[in-house]
Amino acid sequence: MPSTLATVPTPCLLLDEARMNRNIARLHARLEGSGVTFRPHLKTAKCVEVARRLMISPAGPAMVSTLREAEEFAAAGVTDLTYGVGIAPDKLDRVAAIRAGGCDLAVLIDSVEQAEAIAARGDAIPALIEIDCDGHRSGVAPDDAERLGAIARALPPGGPRGVLTHGGESYNARSSEALRAAAEGERLAVTGAAAILRGMDFPCPVVSAGSTPTFLAAQSFEGLTEFRAGVSVFFDLFQAGVGVCGPEEIAVSVLTEVIGHQAAKGWTITDAGWMAMSRDRGTANQAVDQGYGIVLGLDGQPFGDTIVIAANQEHGIVAARPGTAAQPPMPSIGTRLRVLPNHACATGAQYDRYHVIGAETGDIIAEWPRFGGW
Repeated sequence: MPSTLATVPTPCLLLDEARMNRNIARLHARLEGSGVTFRPHLKTAKCVEVARRLMISPAGPAMVSTLREAEEFAAAGVTDLTYGVGIAPDKLDRVAAIRAGGCDLAVLIDSVEQAEAIAARGDAIPALIEIDCDGHRSGVAPDDAERLGAIARALPPGGPRGVLTHGGESYNARSSEALRAAAEGERLAVTGAAAILRGMDFPCPVVSAGSTPTFLAAQSFEGLTEFRAGVSVFFDLFQAGVGVCGPEEIAVSVLTEVIGHQAAKGWTITDAGWMAMSRDRGTANQAVDQGYGIVLGLDGQPFGDTIVIAANQEHGIVAARPGTAAQPPMPSIGTRLRVLPNHACATGAQYDRYHVIGAETGDIIAEWPRFGGW
């Protein structure tokens, strides 16, 4: 029998199944009737049970950010995967081994050197060319025909499987108008790059875009064949700060226990420090700084207007949000609280399982393994 919220050792990672299911339904509905395929990014979940609910079929498609993820999901029967990080040539043997097991794993490239490493093997590993739609990180400029052509020609006959981009700068948007503009810029960049390659007689069958903010803000999917999103299966406080969800939609939280007080300072001390929450402070540069996370009661409702204002390795400091006039609650030692994370991916990475809260019971009904590593 699974533990209960009152007995499970803390800190631990909770997953609200009802919230997750609503988030997944929203994602699937987004592309309904569009002719565009949903390729969820499984880097946030890192869990077979979550993936099976998130994907449109047990076989995929899906995206991963580590080869460990690819191996785990391929072993679970997923046969259509994209590895969404630029491939290092010394990882190609591992890619080939996954493919030999029956999984159609494609890789991502943005250089002639990577293309030549693939071509030199002779085992037809499919590659997509990464397009830099917004200067966020790696990729080829969408209008750099010379570089696009050089990479495509360096690949085995047939050229790239397609093009792929990630609208990462959408995470810095501060309005619905900015989000819509980011989504349209992402779409135009990747479809424009595909048009250039097709003009060179490379078919470019896959045209892939994706980020959680652009997926939910896009007004047009024209020219795309697939869209990707990852953290939207759970959401987090950073996404709430961007404006794509509310705190009440965040499906993961950290369960923690009160271990002390500094009453003169208005502090409650818990056993969930930055090792439990991660050191991600992404909301610090947003309109509302959520500290290390918003504090909830055991029932999932806000625990006053309190946040984790500071953290040591194993200690979390809960206090009233700076600027709040109300006195913070002072729960007794042993009281259990929940904390919504700034970044679901980073917080989740601290744990080897989800303790799943059932919609009907409001308590833990299952433990779902999750994995880490590369």
